[in-house]
Amino acid sequence: MPVRFPAKLVPGDLIAITAPSSGVPAHLHPRLDLAIANLKARGYRVYEGRCLREQYKNQSASPLLRAEELTFCLTEPEIKAVMPPWGGDLAIELLELLDFQMFAQAAPKWFTGFSDLSTLHFPLSTLSGWATVHGPNLMDLAARAPDATTEAIWRVLEGERGERLEQQSSAAFQPGENQWGPASDAAFNLTEKTRWTHLDGVTASACFQGRLIGGCLDIIARLAGTPFGNLPHFAQRNNEEGIILYFENVEMGPCELTRALFSLRLQGWFTHLNGILIGRSAGPNNDDASKHQYIDALRAALGDLTIPVIYDVDIGHIPPQMTLVNGASAVVTFTAEGGCLTQQL
Repeated sequence: MPVRFPAKLVPGDLIAITAPSSGVPAHLHPRLDLAIANLKARGYRVYEGRCLREQYKNQSASPLLRAEELTFCLTEPEIKAVMPPWGGDLAIELLELLDFQMFAQAAPKWFTGFSDLSTLHFPLSTLSGWATVHGPNLMDLAARAPDATTEAIWRVLEGERGERLEQQSSAAFQPGENQWGPASDAAFNLTEKTRWTHLDGVTASACFQGRLIGGCLDIIARLAGTPFGNLPHFAQRNNEEGIILYFENVEMGPCELTRALFSLRLQGWFTHLNGILIGRSAGPNNDDASKHQYIDALRAALGDLTIPVIYDVDIGHIPPQMTLVNGASAVVTFTAEGGCLTQQL
């Protein structure tokens, strides 16, 4: 199944906002309203779903209601993009309620975001053949003055099909997950110097290419071995080009991270790869060097691979993050000065 790319967004297009995982509680409605206002300022019309502005037991609504609304948003011809406010915890409840074969017959549209939304990105790309956008969530796009890395999502969504888009590594990152608080239009607080690093600690430069696929490791490691997370099959279909796998860790400590990575390794996920990109980790680490640490987890599971493995990349819960298109052909260039990602839409 070839990867199909949605049409570029143009002013007047209708964007749907629904929360297939966690909803937005009342105290953050001002932030959501600013994000919606920014969409309208770019010339877009907005459809606001029912599963959005409530949050109970980590859900915006029941699994059935969330699945029904997401199905409508993904199949309604007038809707050109689906931009959830953010991820959450329980999108996995929807998988058995969604018809990915039906989506494979429908015209693709942009589905954006990260975190728990990887639960949906992965099968939409591997089963339905849609190119999907792993990048800033809608709530990240409410800032009055967004950083250049976050703002690059619009270069993807509004880019011409066939265009090659280049993104450079960020200059600085925020040393923690975002907590919006009362400053509804705040941007990220980027204070720490970004530095991509090769896992072997020696390689000063690398260049590799392949088709992008990945997401939040906490999520995709649980999809592995199911019909919704069959990376080896996707890799076989793209054997000539090869795969660039990317992921990031949000909650797993070093030992749990090691188990997750070895589970993928034992299921053949690291075969047919041309390279791996690992985002900055938001998970807990051990300060005691005599105990298993984050870097030990990466080295244990990935250290003997004969492909480039780059970590602390601009991906995931420690902002800002690049916009990666699942299914896009990409070229990654890594040097001591930084990194560059070029994608073919």
